[in-house]
Amino acid sequence: MTQLIECVPNFSEGRNPAVIKQITDAIESVNGIKLLNVDPGKATNRTVVTFVGEPLAVIEAAFRGIQKASEVIDMSKQQGEHPRFGATDVCPLVPITGISMEETVEYVYQLAKRIGEELEIPVFCYEFAARSEIRKSLANCRFGEYEGLPDKLKDPNWQPDFGPSKPNVNAGAIAVGARNFLIAYNVNLNTRSISKASAVASDVRESGRVRRETGKIVKDESGNPVRIPGVLKKVRAIGWYIEEYKIAQVSMNLIDLSVTPVHIAYSEVCKSAERRGVSVTGSELIGLIPLQAMLDAGNYFLQSQNRTTNISDQEIVDMAIKSMGLDELAPFNPRERIIEYLLEDRLT
Repeated sequence: MTQLIECVPNFSEGRNPAVIKQITDAIESVNGIKLLNVDPGKATNRTVVTFVGEPLAVIEAAFRGIQKASEVIDMSKQQGEHPRFGATDVCPLVPITGISMEETVEYVYQLAKRIGEELEIPVFCYEFAARSEIRKSLANCRFGEYEGLPDKLKDPNWQPDFGPSKPNVNAGAIAVGARNFLIAYNVNLNTRSISKASAVASDVRESGRVRRETGKIVKDESGNPVRIPGVLKKVRAIGWYIEEYKIAQVSMNLIDLSVTPVHIAYSEVCKSAERRGVSVTGSELIGLIPLQAMLDAGNYFLQSQNRTTNISDQEIVDMAIKSMGLDELAPFNPRERIIEYLLEDRLT
């Protein structure tokens, strides 16, 4: 069986098409990979690129994209809504077919070693490739962002896994990891209030919020803050304001769809928003989504209306798109956003 890996690098440039094209051209210069999706965001100043191929071709393409990004993106001048600490902020490898997570981790280390040695960029390995518990979390690896790197890299606990122990002035640092398929998903609110969006994010994300009494943080016997967990397991979320759309969003990473599928995340954000006096107007998918996730969502909304699910896949997918308002901010073409359709179209 052919081994296939998906790679989803996030580059800290979402506004200059010429710069983005240079990076994707570098990726596509490698034989044996298929570029599936390029998703730039102006407000976040970030582009999510998705490509697939056999492992050695994927890590070569990833390296070339990261190298080009380090040449054409200057992190000392970069600004955007999304947290970031590098020109290529994060580069996950995702096993698709014929390859285990353990094997994928070994390819992560091959890529990370090259980045550190040849590009002199500090590399932190995260998720399944993490070498310590605290580095499993991408948020921990990225904490302090680009501006905090000089101090962070002086901390003995935060020496990079590969590369120099000082920031690369232009390229910053990078997180390279192995993970399961992740959905980046934003829910739109009819408000500009970041505080409202952040409150909803705290309601739904697994980590919840810090418990407070009379305005003071409650701590446990060890002096650690006590947290009130959110309702959605395996979900990370923050609230932010997107100037491009003039709305606030709850921005989520759904890291295990078998635990929290996209339609449940959408529904819980709707409930929380309503309790807080705001409404959900639609949602936005960043990158790609598996077909089954869309079918599960469409069937969920059909059943909630007591309608038959004995209809075509296309009709079920259309139901999911309309029910979650995935086309509110931009057209949503299933042939361009559902991974199986793309693989079917581009690997044949």
